[in-house]
Amino acid sequence: MIGSIVIVIADLEQSLRGGDMGIATVNPTTLETIQSFAPLSADQIHAKLALADEAFQSYRQVDFAERSQWLLRAAELLEDPNHRQYYAALMTLEMGKPIQEALGEVKKCAWVCRYYAEQAPAFLANQSVATDAQSSWVCYQPLGIILAVMPWNFPFWQVFRFAAPALMAGNVGVLKHASNVPQCALAIEKIFLEAGFPTGVFQTLLISAQQVEKVVQDPRVKAATLTGSEPAGASLAAIAGRQIKKTVLELGGSDPFIVLESADLEAAVTTAVKARMLNTGQSCIAAKRFIVVDEIADQFIQKFIAAFADLSVGDPMQAHTEIGPLATTAILEELEQQVQTAITHGAQILTGGQRWNGLPGNFYLPTIVAEITADNPIYYQECFGPVALVFRVPDLATAVKLANDSPFGLGASAWTTDPQEHDYLITQLDAGAVFINGMVKSDPRLPFGGIKRSGYGRELGLQGIHEFVNIKTVWVK
Repeated sequence: MIGSIVIVIADLEQSLRGGDMGIATVNPTTLETIQSFAPLSADQIHAKLALADEAFQSYRQVDFAERSQWLLRAAELLEDPNHRQYYAALMTLEMGKPIQEALGEVKKCAWVCRYYAEQAPAFLANQSVATDAQSSWVCYQPLGIILAVMPWNFPFWQVFRFAAPALMAGNVGVLKHASNVPQCALAIEKIFLEAGFPTGVFQTLLISAQQVEKVVQDPRVKAATLTGSEPAGASLAAIAGRQIKKTVLELGGSDPFIVLESADLEAAVTTAVKARMLNTGQSCIAAKRFIVVDEIADQFIQKFIAAFADLSVGDPMQAHTEIGPLATTAILEELEQQVQTAITHGAQILTGGQRWNGLPGNFYLPTIVAEITADNPIYYQECFGPVALVFRVPDLATAVKLANDSPFGLGASAWTTDPQEHDYLITQLDAGAVFINGMVKSDPRLPFGGIKRSGYGRELGLQGIHEFVNIKTVWVK
């Protein structure tokens, strides 16, 4: 059995290297520090884990009907118009998400709660298997304390897509959220409490990343999940590995967006802009490399540039804003350096390529980079912001070869109306998900995760709820 769930943060990499900037709400639009939080002491952490462990001993016995009732109540709280507006504004304040996207994120969290409240009993039902026993079956039982490392870029969705199946499976949770979204973390804990979940079933730990290792080492913590960067995932996996504790990792991505000759060009361009600019480009599954065949490349690129130039950059609290600030100054500076280095290695800027100074925050103009060769550092990098890389290729086979020439393998999108090309792309693209004529996105009904350096394991769907349970064989004669 596992027991409680600990959710850690995507700043693990930076913090473990001594770069922890403290736990604070810093408005990325104005750069104003709104509120700072003192990290918990070792004694306080111990007390919270003790509470989680105690809660698990009784919560694991709660039936599905009651767990479902509480999770549906959480969905109702998220859907309440006043609550939804508050949660969305909190995200926008802490990490700069455009307010309309933040409202959509809250709605999606309610969806995942409803989905698992309804589907978990079937997903975790005993599975009879005919053997030489009088009876034999497979059952699914909760594990205990799970460590999950959650990032700032989708501060509500990343947590709920983990917590909804984990809590329905009978585990309990403790959240160590990213250091720049502490108020979101506290708000999520409050949602679960107000929904009726017993005290200790889901808690937020306001701790620095340096404190994470001791949490993982605690014998009451049974497993870990992390969404974040490659180094952050490697750090957490190494710590957990020494303790022989399971991990699920959803890490970086540099998703290809392939456009072939038969594609609906208008739909492809419209979706390409959305797929790159969602959350101001700060998404692991955002399309980042746009691979277009020569026959339509000029048309696509011309329309792509025009669409980027029309995007509204500004205050993310305004409903019309499409591009807000990057979450932190460090992210802005890294993105700026990536683009400048690409230029020195021969890349060409088709639009953007510099900061936007309309407001004092962490703004960067929507940018398109072309003429990128394999010896350019940006060729293999993930750009975590509003920067698109464009490549021209002669044919389908070359497009797939280029798409697979990446250390990442999270998602891939391809555009064509040719059924034979559909089949080729589905079988040949190296990714955890392939979307044909659509934008890569997460959906509670489908498993989500990557291969290669994008991580391992799955969230969501049937497979997601099975990640943190004891899949127990029972044989009776």
